[in-house]
Amino acid sequence: MGAPSPPLSTGTASTNPLEDYFDTHVLGPGVFKWRHYFPIYDRHLSRFRDTPVRILEIGVLGGGSLHMWRHYFGAAAHVTGVDIDPACTALAADGIDIQIGDQGDPAFWRAFLASAPPIDIVIDDGGHHPEQQVATLECLLPHIRAGGVYICEDIHGPFQPFQSFLDGLTRPLSALGDGETPPPHLHLHVASVHRYPLVAVIEKPAVSSVFEAQLHGSEWPAGPGPWDSLASVQR
Repeated sequence: MGAPSPPLSTGTASTNPLEDYFDTHVLGPGVFKWRHYFPIYDRHLSRFRDTPVRILEIGVLGGGSLHMWRHYFGAAAHVTGVDIDPACTALAADGIDIQIGDQGDPAFWRAFLASAPPIDIVIDDGGHHPEQQVATLECLLPHIRAGGVYICEDIHGPFQPFQSFLDGLTRPLSALGDGETPPPHLHLHVASVHRYPLVAVIEKPAVSSVFEAQLHGSEWPAGPGPWDSLASVQR
């Protein structure tokens, strides 16, 4: 066996602009986030910076994260916060609006979506109960624009029921036959599902894909194999 891998760094040096903002934000509306979320955010969301992106965050609390997102994405971004507490409407600001409603109520989402502009990014930091997370994902995922991102935070526990719901999105992604396969309906809304400690990220496909297995080259092993049926089609 080779030498053991070096230990992971436990330094606290900043890795991205979101973490910079968080570390220097000592006055004003509060921001409460797990620190390991910041590289996850930046990995999946950095491509939207300095674009007219529309972000929907569920769970307003003190309103500090709404300002964090606006700072991160830039002046062209628009952030909508959704909360069940009517007092949160006082936290609206330039480029930030507040909608009051219950994220677990599909009727609220139907009314909201009837007049809401297209959404690029959803961040569910709301009630954290699995039934709320499921209802929110089911209602919003079809309405996120192509190439958009859905993030659900604070999925605590390996047997939290929303984990099983995510499995229902993840495993059918591989339900493809041999050769050319038109994308099943799920693939129109889910390109990938990423699981991190406490966080799940769903990325929507930017374009519709056709799944096609191709053979290149002229030399193949003798005897039966998966290349036989494919080669006979592609010769």
